[in-house]
Amino acid sequence: MSKTEIPAASGTNITSNASAISTAASSSTAQRTFLSKYRLHKKFVAAARVLLLVVFLSVWELTASHQIIDSFIFSSPSKIARCFLDMVADRSIFLHLGVTLYETIVSFLLVIVFSILTAVLLWFSKKLSEILEPYLVVLNSLPKSALAPLLIVWLGATRTTIIVAGMSVAIFGSILNLYTSFMSADPGKMTLIYTLGGKRHQVLTKVVLPSSIPAIISNMKVNIGLCLVGVIIGEFLAAKEGLGYLIIYSSQVFKMDWLLMSICLLCLFAMCLYALINQLESCYLKRNKR
Repeated sequence: MSKTEIPAASGTNITSNASAISTAASSSTAQRTFLSKYRLHKKFVAAARVLLLVVFLSVWELTASHQIIDSFIFSSPSKIARCFLDMVADRSIFLHLGVTLYETIVSFLLVIVFSILTAVLLWFSKKLSEILEPYLVVLNSLPKSALAPLLIVWLGATRTTIIVAGMSVAIFGSILNLYTSFMSADPGKMTLIYTLGGKRHQVLTKVVLPSSIPAIISNMKVNIGLCLVGVIIGEFLAAKEGLGYLIIYSSQVFKMDWLLMSICLLCLFAMCLYALINQLESCYLKRNKR
């Protein structure tokens, strides 16, 4: 009886193993197919983006060179490129880029520090948060371009004014977002720490801040662009150097080549700053998965 059962059991195991191997192989093939399609899709999107840009620049250049559009008003890619190379040759463009970069980075770092500290303070004191929250909402809804003339009157036409203008665009919304993130921390973990005799500052360092790191990084991605906008607004009104100054000056003297070159540089500038924060987020996510 046992002799006839042993081969049967062995045959069943072989069949099940073969089935498992077949399932794993088909799953692996499906995964490779999916990854191949995903890579192909990414390449298609990248190629389409480049092609769209090339077509736009080509149409712009052709219409300007054949006088279909007024090249004095609309300029052309070749004129903008020559203008950029001329400013690279005399190194004046590096001064304007460096000034705007410095003001943006300083205002961005100050926004991060002040918004985190203020959000922590509001999280610690419920009464203080109830008192200040309506004011933060009102200040966040104000058009920041309206504050810039006031800042010039109060602080003078200095670089400090431009940095404060950059901060004013981002800081109030940043405080509200971080405070909301802090209040959304896992209540179960907080209760556990309190049950074990932990203090409120331990809840902050062990639960609230670690769980809010993704929100902080996401906030940084938004704030870097907002700080750049605020700095440009400040440079429009109170600067003698920087990309904002270059834009407002070139519009006043009708140098459309300078104006469009400055706008293009500003776009590239914003893309690079955003890419840096995006890379920071990717590094954090990779480290967090380990």
